[in-house]
Amino acid sequence: MDFRTRGAGRFAPSPSGDLHLGNLRTALLAWLFARSTGRQFLMRVEDLDRVRAGAEARQLADLSAIGLDWDGPVVRQSERTALYDDAIARLTAASLTYECFCTRREILEAASAPHAPDGAYPGTCRNLTAAERAGKARPPALRLRAEVTEFSIDDDVLGRFHGQVDDFVLRRVDGVPAYNLAVVVDDGAQGIDQVVRGDDLLTSSPRQAYLASLLELPTPTYAHVPLALNSQGKRLAKRDGAVTLEDQAAMGLGPLDVLGILARSLELAREGEPVTPDDLLARWDPISLPRTPWVFET
Repeated sequence: MDFRTRGAGRFAPSPSGDLHLGNLRTALLAWLFARSTGRQFLMRVEDLDRVRAGAEARQLADLSAIGLDWDGPVVRQSERTALYDDAIARLTAASLTYECFCTRREILEAASAPHAPDGAYPGTCRNLTAAERAGKARPPALRLRAEVTEFSIDDDVLGRFHGQVDDFVLRRVDGVPAYNLAVVVDDGAQGIDQVVRGDDLLTSSPRQAYLASLLELPTPTYAHVPLALNSQGKRLAKRDGAVTLEDQAAMGLGPLDVLGILARSLELAREGEPVTPDDLLARWDPISLPRTPWVFET
């Protein structure tokens, strides 16, 4: 039975640098959610944006080092541009796209204007005439012509969530497919029906679910999990000190020691208890997932 009939979860890092403990914790949670529900677990490298040489190999090695496995080959977004172009062509044929010539500064100013609800793009370029478009000197981005202003998703952690939908970007000025488009197309093509990721991405999910509906793709169920924070209460980042596997190794802690730290943060292991991912899978119950952020003291 393949993932199209079993369903699948995934982890999708961007190869911009080494994974930190917060990233590894989210990967572990995605693995637990998928494996505990009989789904396959897929690995996708989201390399359409900034890529650091060697980062992908180190990320995959770190995930393997803490005991996570995945099914099938690693998928890379840079090898899938034909799929994104096809999706954009379908939306354009349905009159659901338009060119946007706004600069970054104009977008920021428009999003902060009183008539722009909650920072939404207000549709500045939505109804430009052909003559107005022809008179623009800069290349355009491509936006979705949204027909709704909000959309709802089901989240296994947070419940029903109603979020804003605006005319978000599908293809950037540089011609690169935008994240919100690529992730929807990829999830649909890979049979992903469970998306586990940090709760900082919650507000993007209604946009993505709406886009999936336009492309006649199934909407996955979501599980937005609490982030790892530093001692100042900000999102954990590599600048916060010893937060990567390499950093931890320099302090004398091996990958399974780090797995134990992550397991304790999820209340799945006792202090000093050696564990494996399979041990954690046997203890896993999403109902017991801590609902507050994990503060990692470096």
